[in-house]
Amino acid sequence: MNGYELSYVALSSANPAGVAEVLGEDLGMCGGTVKGTGGPDVFAFAAGRSTICVFDCDHPLLDRSGTAGLDHIALAVADPEAAANRHSLGTLGRGVEQGIADTRQVRVDPDETAGVHVRFAEPITTPGNGGGMIERIDHLGVASLDVSSDEQIFAHTLGCPVESRQTDMEISLPVESFTSDKYGVVYHNRTPNPLGGLRVLFVSIGDCELEFLQEFDPHQDRQIEYGHAGTTMQDQGAIGRFVSKRGRGLHHIALKTPDIDSTLAYLTERGRTTIDQVGRPGSRRARIGFLHPKALGGILLHFVERTEI
Repeated sequence: MNGYELSYVALSSANPAGVAEVLGEDLGMCGGTVKGTGGPDVFAFAAGRSTICVFDCDHPLLDRSGTAGLDHIALAVADPEAAANRHSLGTLGRGVEQGIADTRQVRVDPDETAGVHVRFAEPITTPGNGGGMIERIDHLGVASLDVSSDEQIFAHTLGCPVESRQTDMEISLPVESFTSDKYGVVYHNRTPNPLGGLRVLFVSIGDCELEFLQEFDPHQDRQIEYGHAGTTMQDQGAIGRFVSKRGRGLHHIALKTPDIDSTLAYLTERGRTTIDQVGRPGSRRARIGFLHPKALGGILLHFVERTEI
């Protein structure tokens, strides 16, 4: 099989209207609302072939009520129960439920899917054709303990294609100098010293990827300096702290944009706080830049500018 399409990703916020304002008014994404079965309506924004759904953090359809961030993903299937049974995946014992927009869904036990809260769900109708500064979801970041185990689950069990594997590393390059008043200066490069980084696995779900991130050194204690440009080591420390505090699972959402510098500058003009003021190097030869989580009520989002290969 060729894996699954992503029906939607669920974002949880204490201020869903504020998140909708950033996505809709600031970024120009096409959106609306869909029925939130058992709770308030849910904001929904078209993002390529999938949908970004923004829930109130206390919504009963969420898996982790009261927690801001990425809550779950829904894989589009015609028969949710049959899909879960086909892969012999354990569920949360609730059977078939009503999800958003009165679609049927089955919740998979996250222990079966590397800590990622996954649902098999009937597709929802996307609210239009997207637009604005965003082309689609580029990827959904997942804090991982073992990318090899993640690959076994999502590529082999669920049949999702591996898009690529990568190692992101920050390296110290020691240099010796020999200075002479007669012979001048000679520089000698010594053996590079790896400081740490991330092992990365990209698995495709529809027109985007799950990006599994496993840090090299879980004992490092590096603080994020918000308001300053990020680094690979900063990203590594963020993954380690997330796993220590909340365990493995969905970590951030990344949106593909054709001009990251313009996107970040425009958001700054709109009064949104960013971590990166201009794009910096990221995975897959991309340039990336993060919004400050407070701009989206605790949801971590970054932008990606990259050329497809």
